[in-house]
Amino acid sequence: MDHSHDVVIVGGGGAGLRAAIAVAETDPRLSVGVISKVYPMRSHTVSAEGGAAAVIRPDDSLDDHAYDTVSGGDWLCDQDAVEAFVAEAPQELFRLEHWGCPWSREPDGRIAVRPFGGMKKMRTWFAADKTGFHLLHTLFQTTLKYEQVVRYDEWFVTRLIVGDGRVHGVVAIELRSGRIAAIGAKAVILCAGGCGRVYPFTTNANIKTGDAMALALRAGAPLKDMEFVQYHPTGLPFTGILITEAARAEGGRLINKDGYRYLQDYDLGVPEPWPVLRSMELGPRDRLSQAFVHEVEKGRTTDTPYGPVVHLDLRHLGRTTINARLPFVRELCREYERIDPVEDLIPVRPVVHYMMGGVHTDIDGATSLEGLYAAGEVACVSINGANRLGSNSLPELLVFGRRAGQAAAAYASGAGGPGPAVRAQADDERHRLEHDLLFKTDGHEHVSALRQEMQDLMEDSAGIYRTGDSLAKAAGTLRELRERFRDTALGDHSRTFNTQLTAALELSFMLDVAEAIVACALLREESRGAHQRTDFPARDDQRFLAHSLIYRDPGGSYRVEYLPVTITRWPPGERVYGR
Repeated sequence: MDHSHDVVIVGGGGAGLRAAIAVAETDPRLSVGVISKVYPMRSHTVSAEGGAAAVIRPDDSLDDHAYDTVSGGDWLCDQDAVEAFVAEAPQELFRLEHWGCPWSREPDGRIAVRPFGGMKKMRTWFAADKTGFHLLHTLFQTTLKYEQVVRYDEWFVTRLIVGDGRVHGVVAIELRSGRIAAIGAKAVILCAGGCGRVYPFTTNANIKTGDAMALALRAGAPLKDMEFVQYHPTGLPFTGILITEAARAEGGRLINKDGYRYLQDYDLGVPEPWPVLRSMELGPRDRLSQAFVHEVEKGRTTDTPYGPVVHLDLRHLGRTTINARLPFVRELCREYERIDPVEDLIPVRPVVHYMMGGVHTDIDGATSLEGLYAAGEVACVSINGANRLGSNSLPELLVFGRRAGQAAAAYASGAGGPGPAVRAQADDERHRLEHDLLFKTDGHEHVSALRQEMQDLMEDSAGIYRTGDSLAKAAGTLRELRERFRDTALGDHSRTFNTQLTAALELSFMLDVAEAIVACALLREESRGAHQRTDFPARDDQRFLAHSLIYRDPGGSYRVEYLPVTITRWPPGERVYGR
């Protein structure tokens, strides 16, 4: 091995850094390697704006938070995981407070909370509208006090090393030098985030290409519930940059081209009596995104070069409130749209935001492959079901990052060394990277063209609304794109910061993930949460109150199995929201 650690963590964002701290605190004797494709403070956690949900007010309860999460997920959540999550979320946020996270405060000094979509009570902690920025800073600074945590900044993991039925480490490229190295480990934790870049319009950064999901799939671990892709209803139309749900929590209004608050025309799952005109913009994200599609069909949106939009109106909030509570929203609008929300309407459209699905894990982050763990958006534990509620993802990083770190530390403390096949696998991966990609000269396809075709196909066929015919066609086209990918060649054969090589590797991973999304969506013949089939518009608990598990066979084909949802206290019911 070129390098070796007791535990290797793939991903340096919120989940990865929290896992690293947990390993170091659980057993200070263990060495921890954190491998990140970017410098940790550029991880995508930094872009989370709105807040983190945890019970803190006396009029709230853990049961309320759990029920909101389960019903918001359209009863596809595993309720044992949800109960653990809501119980441990306040502890994690208080721990961040002690580590230095500057939560916003009420005038009397108490931690401030704001409402968020799908939540009956105000329980979303926030740090203005830069919550992820401050959370990630706090975690990063905290890791610096642990000498046993070693960082590999700007390294790209391309393969999990597996032998004798368990994980033995990873193969990774140092982007600065192009050096390909085997990094041994007794346990590996995947924390590399989601795969929003499979789609053309997304809030996700360019690094969110599903690398770790594909790594797990190729190593034999299944992915779970990949058909559930969350669209956020308010992204900027050209860049996809997120305009946080906090803007609507503070009183922002969605209006169509006629200036009409169109959400009052749609079923958001809201019971009566309910102050619809005050709070309808805080309906669940899937319902708001679906309402936008219907506005397009009715011709009530505004056309732009980047597709139809509606508008988010913050003008009535006033300059003082916007500057105090939504300063980053104002900054984004001024920098990227040349508008000022104090005076102007903000053009918005639904954009891909989050993957409810991911690597199948148990409540402690363990996968079906011995020694392999996962946490954060890359994982599916599952607390998000068919539709994640806003502000649940940041505490999820913390709760399950800690759990995965503790479990991996316990496993690594008693695990043996690498098996005899590990070096051969590392050499095989080095040969593949150099001869099949880096130094290959006889290809005719271009990575950028294939990527664009894949993204457009996913938006058209596996977007907010799907049909069996469109999904079947997409499955066939993705297989063709996979074959065409084999005919790619790079124009850059240098080793130093070879962005063409990085893009090719990312596209390979994205094609795996795209095929998984489409395969699972094609077989789920119902509509639930973020998965809406126009040919099967009803929820079908009899057949599909179950998680999809997709496996990739050695030959590259896929198979899907189903796993029952864990129900503890809340039987399936009608999905409604209220205050």
